[in-house]
Amino acid sequence: MDSQADVAIIGGGPAGSAAAILLARAGRRVVLCEKESFPRFKIGESLLPHSLALFDKLGVRGELERHAFPKAGGEISTACGRRTQRFYFEGAMQLSHRSAYQVERAWFDKMLLDHAAAAGAEIRQPCAVRDVAFDKTGVTLKTDSGEIRAAYVLDCSGRNAVVGSQFDLKRRYDHLQKFSVFAHYENVQRDEGRDGTLTRLVRGNKSWFWLIPLDGRRTSIGVVMDIADFHAAKLSPEAALDEAIATAPIMRSRMAAARRITEVHAIGDYSYRNTRLHGPRWLLAGDAAGFIDPIFSTGVFLALHSAEQAAETLNFALRHPLLGRIRMASYARDLNRQMNRYLRFVSAWYTDEFVDVFTASNPPLQIPQAVNSVLGGNIHPNFGVWWRLQLFYLVLWVQKRHALVPRLEQTDGEAAPAATGTL
Repeated sequence: MDSQADVAIIGGGPAGSAAAILLARAGRRVVLCEKESFPRFKIGESLLPHSLALFDKLGVRGELERHAFPKAGGEISTACGRRTQRFYFEGAMQLSHRSAYQVERAWFDKMLLDHAAAAGAEIRQPCAVRDVAFDKTGVTLKTDSGEIRAAYVLDCSGRNAVVGSQFDLKRRYDHLQKFSVFAHYENVQRDEGRDGTLTRLVRGNKSWFWLIPLDGRRTSIGVVMDIADFHAAKLSPEAALDEAIATAPIMRSRMAAARRITEVHAIGDYSYRNTRLHGPRWLLAGDAAGFIDPIFSTGVFLALHSAEQAAETLNFALRHPLLGRIRMASYARDLNRQMNRYLRFVSAWYTDEFVDVFTASNPPLQIPQAVNSVLGGNIHPNFGVWWRLQLFYLVLWVQKRHALVPRLEQTDGEAAPAATGTL
């Protein structure tokens, strides 16, 4: 089956579906190709408050209220449990929304894709894109279900980065070569009240865990470690996850009665960015543009943000073809700035100084509130947030050389295995 479209979208994840909804509602002819059959298992379950405005725009806020799990903020703790810092979105600086959601991605992604179809986008699923050919007047996609001729293509194909791979644009972050293993569990111990909704990040010497409550029963559990440590341990993903949990006291405590209800999944070599995000007839959005790290829930957030901006950009390009390239270049600059902001934050997370400083008692000058603003998805911080973030990075730099706050050490009596370590 062949189709004519204003925009062809590759990928039906959050970025592709959100862009399809916005473009279709603007009256554009949209064809979306998704290679997998939904629903399917996926991580990235924790959403940020800043995305709530887009959920209202997409018309999905009501479904999230009915089916998603509330999220009041987060918690960062050391694996030994000696230090903990909780942050609630209601206390963040310059953040218009004070809560968010935790979602099962199988449900969330299918919900967005169904809304794209309801908005008028043509959905082809499962349908892999085999080739993308560009010319002066448009683009031709060869797919499993025929050709698609479009004025523009929006690549939201995730790590596959169909267009980015075609032009050999993908470059990895050498200092973020990580490996992650994860699964869903029942009966993970939680705190009472709103503290039971928090995304928990548990930091060890050489690894960190996430604990994300998906509903009243299920919790997403994962551990991130250096890929070299995973290979050196010579363990299966299941054994690596079990051993990591066993060596972290706070994880042992919370997982004492837990039961795994999914298979263990693993993914590595996932931190990268494409060196170009646009061309004469194409844009990259979501993970197809780049993915930094699962920490701080930036993946889905940047996917949704870039989808909204990409839809606006392509709408403009279709209305004003002669000015389209200028707008596309502006889109790329903005998205690169956002990724740079989170890259700096993520890189800081993997230093010892981050957990030293962030979990210290009584930090001055509302620094936690400013950091909380970024963790909530504030992509355009005002000066008050900006200078506090710069101060935070300065404190990290000084902490590396001179201990402004007590430095954490390994817990007495806790072995530090190759893949985990314990704080």
